Order: sequence, then structure tokens, then C-alpha cells
Amino acid sequence: MSDEESPVPEGVLTSAKDQLNEDEISLADNEEILHALSELTLVYENDRSYFVLGNYDREPIRRLNLVVDRLNRRQDTYAFRMVDIRGEWDNSIQKFCLIADIVTYLVGVAEKEPSDFLVEQGLLVGTTEYFSKSHVLKREYEDETYPFGWMQDGVFELFEKKGRLYRWRTEEQLVDVTENLP
Repeated sequence: MSDEESPVPEGVLTSAKDQLNEDEISLADNEEILHALSELTLVYENDRSYFVLGNYDREPIRRLNLVVDRLNRRQDTYAFRMVDIRGEWDNSIQKFCLIADIVTYLVGVAEKEPSDFLVEQGLLVGTTEYFSKSHVLKREYEDETYPFGWMQDGVFELFEKKGRLYRWRTEEQLVDVTENLP
């Protein structure tokens, strides 16, 4: 591939440009986003890609990394987190949407404490395209019946109806349910 040739398919670049509203993002930000997309060549080089979402606090990110590691052990797959895409983007919703558009699967790891990926969960169920390729690994808590609140419980119910909600309590169970992902 020549220096001038982009590793990102033209359709994705066009889609990325169409999704960015010129009033909300600067030309420099736009260029940085397109450059970051070019860093995702592994998405195009593998049969399946997994965009893993969740909490980045110390303990939860360790479990996110566990999910990413397990998925990357599969043949012809590439799993990653949003922070694995370089760049200082102020518009994380745009970043999320651009990445979510090009991956095969979106995988959320839901834990209640200290906080969760509530905004992304809304985006996962907000569009048919994102919802159809999303799976949620929901942590269960022994001492609580409804640890997440009614809004998140509604999101979980939607995934459960489609057979794409996977429950876990321990890290061993998290590994097991990760193996059940397509």
C-alpha cells in the first residue's frame, strides 16, 4: 500500500465524514478522527471485531481487559476498548458512533460501581443497527435484586428478550460468558 492510499475503505471514510456535523467539530478534530480510524486497520483485516465498552476505573478496567484478552485469543478476531484508539477527542459521542459503525459487535460489560457506561447503553438501544450487533455482560450482585436502577434494567430486559444478555458474578464466570459471544 502506498503512503497516499488509505487503509480504511472509502465507504467508511465517507460515512465518517457524513456523521460529523461541521458546526460541532473543527476541521482539525475531523482530521484527527479520520487519522484514528486509519489506525483501526485490524478491524478490516479480521473476520470479526469487538468494541468492548465499560468502566475504566481500576478494578472494572481489569475485567474489561480480561474480556478483550479472551476475545483476542480467537482466530481472525480483533477486540479493543475506546481508549485503545489514540487521540484526544473532545467529542466522545462522535468517536463512539464512528467506531460502532465499523465493528462487527459491540460488547458492554455492565457493573454498578463506581459508575457505568450508561450513555453508551442508551446509544446501543437507540438505533436498530447498534442494537442488532450488541451484547451485554451484566454483573449480578448477591445482596441486591435491582442494583442498576429502572432505566438500565429496561435496557437489560431488551437484550435479554433477544438472547444477548449474559449474567456473571465472578471473574471466572465472566470468562465463561465471554466464550458464549458470537
